[in-house]
Amino acid sequence: MKTWEQLIKGTLDGNVRSLARFISKVENRDMGWQDAMTQIYPYCGKTKVIGITGAPGAGKSTLTNAVTALLQKMNKSVGIIAVDPSSPFSGGAVLGDRLRMCDVGTLPGVYIRSMATRGMLGGLCQGARDVARILDAFGKDIVLIETVGVGQDEIEVVKTADMVLVVCVPGQGDGIQAIKAGVMEIADIYVVNKADRQGADEVVMDIQGMLELSEKKVPVLKTVASSHKGIQALVDEILLRMNQQTSNDQFRKEQIREELLSLTQQMVFQYIYEQWQNTGFLTQAIQDVLDNKTDPYTLVNHYFEQIKKQEAIKNG
Repeated sequence: MKTWEQLIKGTLDGNVRSLARFISKVENRDMGWQDAMTQIYPYCGKTKVIGITGAPGAGKSTLTNAVTALLQKMNKSVGIIAVDPSSPFSGGAVLGDRLRMCDVGTLPGVYIRSMATRGMLGGLCQGARDVARILDAFGKDIVLIETVGVGQDEIEVVKTADMVLVVCVPGQGDGIQAIKAGVMEIADIYVVNKADRQGADEVVMDIQGMLELSEKKVPVLKTVASSHKGIQALVDEILLRMNQQTSNDQFRKEQIREELLSLTQQMVFQYIYEQWQNTGFLTQAIQDVLDNKTDPYTLVNHYFEQIKKQEAIKNG
């Protein structure tokens, strides 16, 4: 078993095995993971992170595959974080994007990592951010985060990105309206994939109409990822926007704010959960609710009232 020091050195030196083990240990929150992240932090900040999201069935994996292949041809080193739903049995990733991205998975300079949502409270967003940062320290030029759908988790994940692609497809009907309420507003580029299908132009017009109301200037591009049609134009737009991105203090402040809140939420939850497990509080609380002696709201409120009282006593 390699030590954290060996894994950090190996990752910074470009060793793929060290990278994979480093990510696994951080994902599992092994003892010392925070110190390890602190040590690699000074080596981060060069990688551009791109979030790719959209409705299930929009062809996000195929699009990610095509974009990665072209970037690799342009001598870009690419990392892919594929966020999948969790297996209810193992907790691992169900869809296994690495299988669907086998075309690029073996290309030099490309590294793919599947992440399961695992039902973590606040953990998915921070977990994706941690992996992106490790890939940054490893030396990737671009990291693509492909999400499983358009739920709240996905919105949180793409907050970690410097640029967001929202993928739509013809035939969604009112799906555009449903997506618009959440993810549509955070797009930097809209991609109408499977544009060889009937109705693609209507989807483009729907999006453009929405943009006119918001006065937001965002490109809307058509692609057929399975045949790589339109991928060159998409990659050109991505690289153009990357080059145009300047130092934005407000955006950076918002990213730091989100990370601070995410880390705090995760660590507070983990601390309380461990306390409940160690003291037997959780087991007893579940039984009390089952026996109709109390309710979850009263239990949790009482627990935090006790914490407040203890803090008040400590502070005199």
